[in-house]
Amino acid sequence: MEQIKKKLPVGNNVELQELLAVAPSVTVAKNVEELVDLAVGGKGKDAHQVRFNLPDGRNYLEADVLRAKNGIVANYPEVYMRRRDPDCMVIADNLPTDKTRFKDRFGKEFDGLRKETFDWLKTQDLAMFFFDAGKPGMGYSAVAVVPANCGFFGLGLALLQGILDPDDLADDFVPEAVIYAAPPFRHTHFQGKQVVVHNRLPGQYELFSYNLYPGPSAKKGVYGMLIGKGEEEGWVTAHCSAVRVITPYDNVVTVMHEGASGGGKSEMLQHPHRQSDGSILLGKNILTNEKRTLEIPRTCDLQPVTDDMALCHPNLQKDAKKLWLEDAEDAWFVRVDHIKDYGTDPMLEKVTAQPEKPLLFLNINGVAGGHAMIWDHIEDKPGVACPNPRVVVPRDAFPGVYSEPVRVDIRSIGLRTPPCTKQNPDYGIVGMMHMLPPALAWLWRLVAPRGYANPSIINTKGISSEGVGSYWPFATGKKVKQANLLLEQIRATPDVKYVLTPNQHIGAWKTSFMPQWVSREFLARRGNAKFTEEQLSESRCSLLGYALNSMKVEGLQIPKWLLKVEHQEEVGKKAYDKGARILHDFFVTTLAQFQDNNLDPLGQRIIECCLDNGSVADYEKIYKG
Repeated sequence: MEQIKKKLPVGNNVELQELLAVAPSVTVAKNVEELVDLAVGGKGKDAHQVRFNLPDGRNYLEADVLRAKNGIVANYPEVYMRRRDPDCMVIADNLPTDKTRFKDRFGKEFDGLRKETFDWLKTQDLAMFFFDAGKPGMGYSAVAVVPANCGFFGLGLALLQGILDPDDLADDFVPEAVIYAAPPFRHTHFQGKQVVVHNRLPGQYELFSYNLYPGPSAKKGVYGMLIGKGEEEGWVTAHCSAVRVITPYDNVVTVMHEGASGGGKSEMLQHPHRQSDGSILLGKNILTNEKRTLEIPRTCDLQPVTDDMALCHPNLQKDAKKLWLEDAEDAWFVRVDHIKDYGTDPMLEKVTAQPEKPLLFLNINGVAGGHAMIWDHIEDKPGVACPNPRVVVPRDAFPGVYSEPVRVDIRSIGLRTPPCTKQNPDYGIVGMMHMLPPALAWLWRLVAPRGYANPSIINTKGISSEGVGSYWPFATGKKVKQANLLLEQIRATPDVKYVLTPNQHIGAWKTSFMPQWVSREFLARRGNAKFTEEQLSESRCSLLGYALNSMKVEGLQIPKWLLKVEHQEEVGKKAYDKGARILHDFFVTTLAQFQDNNLDPLGQRIIECCLDNGSVADYEKIYKG
């Protein structure tokens, strides 16, 4: 790290120029290793407390940070700060948006607080670094400016988005976007709440992070920038993971898995979890405790492509019938709440225990000089583990990671489902896997259910919508415009198959993420073979598209009642239909916001079909015209 010794490439950004000139010190980080040292207060130090003096006399502790052998461990004393607040985003500018504007939420324009923020930053020792939000030519050239004592936050941002050495920047490099962090303002102005302000100025994108949890700003804030740029230019940054699946017969199938937080994106990159005897637990009946297992000697090889954000930029499209995408990030923000014991996921455990480069651990116990282990989660209260432990891992640390653009064969969407029984009917009626016609695939991406027991964010009772694309919480513009972009994307890629997979429960059976893992194995082994009419039948709930009449993996038959939940003795048709009504009512309520004259006419007809409780055949007919 070094103090500023030369003029930095900040373009005509007057506020940034003044800030860097006036601040007591400005440290420019050239690489991640320098930010690792900064996170703990400097080279040779092992622990640091992120504290700020507040006007009321308090000296507030925002985070405890320490240096472990495998990276930096940061923990928040305040339970609320351990996951993303879904209501943290506000828009400060007057450009088109369906999101809450700063003025509407706080009763005043942002200009005054913006000046206060700059005035406060001018009194702080600062750290800064340059990065690309997205990829060069497919995003923004950017710079981050944070208080120097918040080095762990800068580290998280640099791991996720990359970091550029200022000595190697092109002569014409000019930041088009700036991220500013001012953590004390959540106490002085926002009643302790997480707030991230997007300010889209002509030729300059400003993002103000008034909190230190990286989720809403360092990760999803940058995501919002990319979504906004795509909305202007006509492309999508999808909320998904993607993986190249290589079968034992060397066939390659690329799966893109979308969905709300908790919908199984990170899990799609994992191998099926095995029991101690090597078998795969399909599920356990919550009423009878009966277990069903599957013996698969060898599962497919996996080449991870992207974990959460995928650029579907026009520059990448090489095929008129399938979608091409590329990872939008340099690292993955991996949730490890499911890793409760050593040996659950040996690959991930090894990658995080013995990394080649330091990682960032959040909501995980650690001791200075020791090893941070991803199954050792901090507790929100005695006996209750934090549901959102995270580790930021550079994508190239994962074995077999694939770093080129890929062509998508299958787009799946995940849904967290509750148990459904005769005694307690609910929307956990989704079978192991459903095939969706394109019209229904689009509808599912509009409603994007957040689903049952979401561990990633606060306030997730019942079924609710993550919003269009499942990326709407991070978007800054118009939801109908995003709906149109997604529909056009589906129309432009007619050879892509669409599937729906549940996680957590299938009817009365607790399944964790096994449905999507088993379905991935099944689909990969089928390759690009088409399903025949005999292999599929319309689901009893038309929103679920087609159910499989049978599923066989490596010669092993999946029970019919895991494919069609109405056949479960503990559920039956009556409870199933009650769950279907819950799901349909949710769709009707959520889709009301898209009944807009600006919506594509085809989209209007598809939504009308849903409101009329149309059949799967009706959706097929409408889409095909």
